[in-house]
Amino acid sequence: MSRPLRAEIKISALQHNLQQARQAAPDSNVIAVIKANAYGHGMSLVAHALNNADAFAVASIEEAINLRESGIHQPIILLEGFFDADDLLLLQAYSLEPVIHSSQQIEMLEQASFTYAFDVWLKIDTGMHRLGFAPEQTKQVYARLKECDAVETIHVMTHFSSADDQESLSTPYQISLFKRTLEEAGITSTTSLANSAGILGFPDSHADWVRPGIMLYGACPFVDTDIESLSLQPAMNLVSELISVRDVMRGESVGYGGEWTCPETMSVGVVACGYGDGYPRHAPEGTPVLVNGQRVPLIGRVSMDMITVDLRGCDATVGDTVQLWGDQLPADEIAHHAGTIAYELFCNIAPRVPRIEIK
Repeated sequence: MSRPLRAEIKISALQHNLQQARQAAPDSNVIAVIKANAYGHGMSLVAHALNNADAFAVASIEEAINLRESGIHQPIILLEGFFDADDLLLLQAYSLEPVIHSSQQIEMLEQASFTYAFDVWLKIDTGMHRLGFAPEQTKQVYARLKECDAVETIHVMTHFSSADDQESLSTPYQISLFKRTLEEAGITSTTSLANSAGILGFPDSHADWVRPGIMLYGACPFVDTDIESLSLQPAMNLVSELISVRDVMRGESVGYGGEWTCPETMSVGVVACGYGDGYPRHAPEGTPVLVNGQRVPLIGRVSMDMITVDLRGCDATVGDTVQLWGDQLPADEIAHHAGTIAYELFCNIAPRVPRIEIK
């Protein structure tokens, strides 16, 4: 029998969350961001579930090729663009749309010998200071791209640095700077600014294209906000079973290092899930776990393949269902206990954990 741990991916939740993005930005086209194996949910599975998205965005050419070969026909945007002149042949072969964020990329486009032309996304750095051209460079680099035989249509984009904080003044500033930059450069191209937080919190950022990411998977893009208030649904239930239930005597320790000691003779459960599966190794004592729908606390250190839980007051036996996070236990809550974010929890789910499509 297979190990009981699995990631159940709920198709209806993915589709619901995409619809929430459309409702929040009804006049915008939607680019579904499915990089990093669709935030750990399974890229091909998610792409086909979201087959009415207007486009998809990934991080690498390899991800894009996998999508094309799985039957995806929508535009695919490469968020990091391309890295080598030889990549241009693959962009041509698979009809991919790169983000242009450096002068080196423009030089490669200018020197390209083929006549096939594809769409590009010119990235303007309005405050993230990661990738992109400075606002004052925009007019010049746009003109260079217009002269490239390899370039068909130029879209223009930027990325927010602090949209997760709705009280921050950074996002309104970035929106204003982006619009002013294009106006001063005389650029009327289609544009994209909004990530998930922008979609839900900053309507002025919606523009022609929006780029939902984390909201598609049912986690919150804001600090100190729950998904219920945003009408989002968790798309992943990380589910396992109790593989051992035993009594441990008062004063005995549990787990590596013996850091947790039983305050009384008590029932301890072992769950088939550990950091080798992607569960956060530094999740502390007290992190909630659901056993038969009842919250119980994590005790002891997280092991590679197992965690231990306090079953006092819980009627449980071997084989009972355990939810590590999902529709009854928000991933955002587990991430908060572990000092991380839901993005990392999802992305860290190991390849050995099967993704099971739930229709």
